Amino acid sequence: MNNLIRQIKEAKDQKENFVLATILEKSGSAPRNEGAKMMIREDLSTEGSIGGGLVEAMVIRTAARVLKDNYYQIETFRLNSKDKASPGLVCGGDLKILLEYIDWWDAQTQVFYDELIKLIDTKTDFVTIIKIPQMSHENGRLEKWVCTETGFWGSESDEVHNLVKEIRLNFYQLKYQQAFLQAAGFYVEPYFNHENVCIIGGGHIGKVLAELCKVVGFYVTVLDDREEFANRQRFNTVDEVLVIPGFENIENQISINQYSYVVIVTRGHSDDKDVLAQMLQTEAKYIGMLGSKNKRNHIYQGLLEMGFSYSDLERVHNPIGLNIYADTPEEIAVSIVAEMIQVRRHPN
Repeated sequence: MNNLIRQIKEAKDQKENFVLATILEKSGSAPRNEGAKMMIREDLSTEGSIGGGLVEAMVIRTAARVLKDNYYQIETFRLNSKDKASPGLVCGGDLKILLEYIDWWDAQTQVFYDELIKLIDTKTDFVTIIKIPQMSHENGRLEKWVCTETGFWGSESDEVHNLVKEIRLNFYQLKYQQAFLQAAGFYVEPYFNHENVCIIGGGHIGKVLAELCKVVGFYVTVLDDREEFANRQRFNTVDEVLVIPGFENIENQISINQYSYVVIVTRGHSDDKDVLAQMLQTEAKYIGMLGSKNKRNHIYQGLLEMGFSYSDLERVHNPIGLNIYADTPEEIAVSIVAEMIQVRRHPN
């Protein structure tokens, strides 16, 4: 169970109401993808992230009104420095965000989250569905449903029945898909207990590591900005091989969530630093970076100067892998996979 869900469960147990902000849609170069969430408490403290910085400051300001009036609101935030409503933002994208007041005194809200938490605790794959109204904001309660491969929770209607039927026909195709907003106004969010490995860098260690990760049952994606290193001839056993234009905005290329394992093995200090900065803003379960102590210190110092904290850096496995005195690419890959298995099997 990821940290945000734990916080929601604690809030439920304590009857602590809050606002849940969820990215419904993004366009252009926005910092986080659809489905990213942030919890805003009544004291305006937060849990989770939808992008950090000015984006979150604007959302928190809007959430304060939602907390005061006890409703839900749908807002579009334009991340453009020319927009007077969002000064200082230079991403150039738009975010459509749902801000929903979570009221634990509402019986249906309690039952919905009871169902969601139960499914997460039992590691059952499921999909949530929310009916998004056409108006930008509206008082009242949102309609919600939970759908597993064989089960269903929520009110019956022909419209949602047809959607559930479609979801079940394509259930496991949703496994590696991000949340999405349908044209009909239904917001669909997959919650699958899958573990994927994202190997960023297709060099010698990346190649051996990818093959070994497949052997132990991970869904494996390899990314590199060089086609001669990221191709199907070189990686013929993995699930996805992606040639990317550069190491910026990696989450536009692949979804990283609380089940993800990320291994950073690019060819240079600068790329590793850029990638690590992005990965520290995700909920990745495991983040490992290959490199010497001097390289690590240089990169960490740069990240601290960028505003990351020491607690952020403590999430990074570096030196990467269990200490088995590995030397060759094959031995290093074994040590890394052994460490990921240790994280995977460690009791929560």
